[in-house]
Amino acid sequence: MGDTRLCFDVRIGCLSTSTAKEHASPFTMRTSLFRLAESFPSRPLNLTEHSAALLPPKPLYRQILRAHRSLAADLRFMGDGYVKSEFRRHQAVTNPVHIIGFLSQWKVYLDTLPKGPDAKNFTGKRLDPTVYEKMSAEQIGQLYELMHATKDVWKNPES
Repeated sequence: MGDTRLCFDVRIGCLSTSTAKEHASPFTMRTSLFRLAESFPSRPLNLTEHSAALLPPKPLYRQILRAHRSLAADLRFMGDGYVKSEFRRHQAVTNPVHIIGFLSQWKVYLDTLPKGPDAKNFTGKRLDPTVYEKMSAEQIGQLYELMHATKDVWKNPES
């Protein structure tokens, strides 16, 4: 069958095998490996920045909504609606792995929200490149659609 290689297809966000004829470069995974290496922090992990303790669902939900109070009005409106719908959607989940993943990701989100007077000027943050590599093709497509939808809103704020 020839020389086959494992390569990361950026367009669809997954690993695949290919023959040497399809990809002439011997460094097909090179860019993703560089991105992965760059994503590691240059300093040691500080546990006070992201506390490792999980909160029960209701207190976590309340703390997130309280933290949204200090955001700008449009961000608070969007964030509150999203948080409420996600917590409602996951209310009946019984799989412990899903519950722990859900609560831990929302705890990380809570820890990254700005606090104090700087919160009014908060406009979000860029996604880590390693997050893109973990996404499925469908998730990348949804993110692309979201990007275009938000650009349209900011271009025409009256509509």
